[in-house]
Formats: sequence, C-alpha cells, structure tokens
Amino acid sequence: MEVLSYLIPVSLFLGGIGLAFFIYTLKSDQYSDPEGDARRILSDEYDDHPKP
Repeated sequence: MEVLSYLIPVSLFLGGIGLAFFIYTLKSDQYSDPEGDARRILSDEYDDHPKP
C-alpha cells in the first residue's frame, strides 16, 4: 500500500502534463481544419513526382 503514495501523485502529474499539452494544441489551432486534411490525402496535387 505504500507504493500508492508514489503512484497517485505521479499519475496526477503525468495526467496534468497531458492536459497541458492538449490545451496547448487547442490554443495553437492544430485542429482547425480536419476536413482539409481528409481531402488533401485524396488529391493528386501532392504526388511523389514533381510537376514538370
């Protein structure tokens, strides 16, 4: 049971770090255009070979 006194604060700390990074990604608009990413993968414009 002594190990719980270490694991609970460590898990809360890691969860807080994860939450902070998630809030950072929301504030930096990384989720602003999910439809554009879905359509871009189907486009031939960004092919492996450059256009002549």
